[in-house]
Amino acid sequence: MEEKIITSKKDIKRIKTYIDGLDESLEGGIPENHIVLLSGTGGTMKSSVAFTVLYNEALKGEVGAYVTLEQSTPSLLKHMANMDFDLSKINLVVLSDIAKLDDAIKSLKRKSGGIIIADLGSIRKKVKDVKFSSGSDWLNAIKNLVKRIKEESDCKLFVLDSLSALYVLSKFDDPRSKLFFIFEFLRDLNLTSFLISEMPLDKSRFTEYGVEEYLADGIIHLQLTERYRKVTREISIVKMRATDCNNDIFTLEYKNRKFHALYGGKTPVIQ
Repeated sequence: MEEKIITSKKDIKRIKTYIDGLDESLEGGIPENHIVLLSGTGGTMKSSVAFTVLYNEALKGEVGAYVTLEQSTPSLLKHMANMDFDLSKINLVVLSDIAKLDDAIKSLKRKSGGIIIADLGSIRKKVKDVKFSSGSDWLNAIKNLVKRIKEESDCKLFVLDSLSALYVLSKFDDPRSKLFFIFEFLRDLNLTSFLISEMPLDKSRFTEYGVEEYLADGIIHLQLTERYRKVTREISIVKMRATDCNNDIFTLEYKNRKFHALYGGKTPVIQ
C-alpha cells in the first residue's frame, strides 16, 4: 500500500495516546501510520499504555492487533481487568491457534471494531514439534499474520510485545538490515505501530541495538525514578516526527481508569 503524501499540516491525522496531559504535548496525538517505540525497563507500564490506545480506539469502532510473544493472553487480560478496564465493552478476539485465524477475522468483521490478541507464546507451544529451519521462519510467520489481519479486518493499529522477545525468537544475526525491512514492512501496511522495547538496565540506550531509535518515527520513554524512598513512574516524549512536541518529563499516574501525565514531584536532593 502506498503511503499518502501529506502536503498540509491540517491533513495530518493523529491517534490519541489517551494519556491526559501527554496528548496536549503531542499536538493532539501520534500521527497516523507512525512507528513508535515504547521504551523502558520492567514495571514501567509499557504494555498497559499500549493496550490503553487499542482499547479506546476499539470503543470508537477501530480494529487493533496486539501480538504478544511472551506474556500469555490470560495474564495480560487479568492485568487490564485489575486496572478496571471493562473488557465486556469491546469485541475481544483471542488467537492461540493460527489455523483459526479466518474464524477470528470473520468474528471481527461481524462486529464494529475490536482487538485481536495473537498469543504467539501459546502458538509456539502448539507447534513445538515442528522443526523450523531458522529464526526467520518465526519472523515471517508473524509478518504474514499481521498482514492478513490488516488486509482482511481493516486493522489500523498494531502492538508488538516485545522487540526483545522477537530478537530471541528470530535470532538477529544482521540486526541493522533485518530491522530496516521490519520497519519498512510496517510502513507499507500503513499501520500505526507501537513496538515495546526493553531498555538495558544501565539505561545507556532506549533499545537493544540502537538502530531502532533512528528507524522509529517516535520514542516514548517510560521510567521509574526514586525520590526519598518513593518510586515514581515518569513518561516523556524523546522524539516524534511531524510533531511540535513537549519533551518535558511528566509524572505518570493511573487514576479513575485513566492515565495522566502530570507536572509535579519533588526535585531529587543533589549530593
